[in-house]
Amino acid sequence: MQEHYSWIARLSNLGTQLFTIFSGELVGKDSHGNRYFRQKIQKGAPSFSNMREKRWVMYKGRPEASLVPPEWHGWLHYTLDEPLPEESDFHQAWVKQHHGNLTFTDKAYHPPGHFLEGGKRDKATGDYQAWQPNK
Repeated sequence: MQEHYSWIARLSNLGTQLFTIFSGELVGKDSHGNRYFRQKIQKGAPSFSNMREKRWVMYKGRPEASLVPPEWHGWLHYTLDEPLPEESDFHQAWVKQHHGNLTFTDKAYHPPGHFLEGGKRDKATGDYQAWQPNK
């Protein structure tokens, strides 16, 4: 499901979009459709060996940092030199699929007794004793 966000929010991303067009080199995409970039090396530009390359993500839809999977998070934050390949040890059949923060969505968790779950919860089972002062 594609989430909609305001045109003002889209315009705030204009500088990053222009920088990406002129200076970005696509590194890859993730399962959410987010695209990851690094800065192109400009021919004839001075080389600063002590500076790290710029890395960034262009989100598909609303910018939501929790939608960045762990393997791409490691690359964005310079923990990994290259993104993890699909055949790495990280990608095993038993590893759960990554999904972002579901708060404020229709898939958010609501504990029993939450007003969106009916506002009623089961009675206490008696496995604890309530504290009372001066007793």
